[in-house]
Amino acid sequence: ALDKLTIVVQERQEAEEADRAAQAEQEAKLAAIAEQIAQDGIDVEALISALAGETKTKAKTKRAPRPAKYKYTDVSGEEKTWTGQGRTPSAIQEQLDAGKSLDDFLI
Repeated sequence: ALDKLTIVVQERQEAEEADRAAQAEQEAKLAAIAEQIAQDGIDVEALISALAGETKTKAKTKRAPRPAKYKYTDVSGEEKTWTGQGRTPSAIQEQLDAGKSLDDFLI
């Protein structure tokens, strides 16, 4: 039992040493990269934004809503408008199927 315990402790110590060595290697790499960045005169803020995937693109602005092109009366008798984009409202589609033209609904 003591032998097993000794082996487990030894394995854990070896694993911890390996972790420490890997961490020390990574810190050395980071220090070398930081030194290279300082030598090249790269702005740290620009580097961070570049690594984060942020680019210097214009922020998307919300475009103005389209004005309504067509006026129609729906099934419940309410007068509504449609911009011409997206799916055709059922009230207009029914009348188009009946032979009316889309021009008949122009505002």
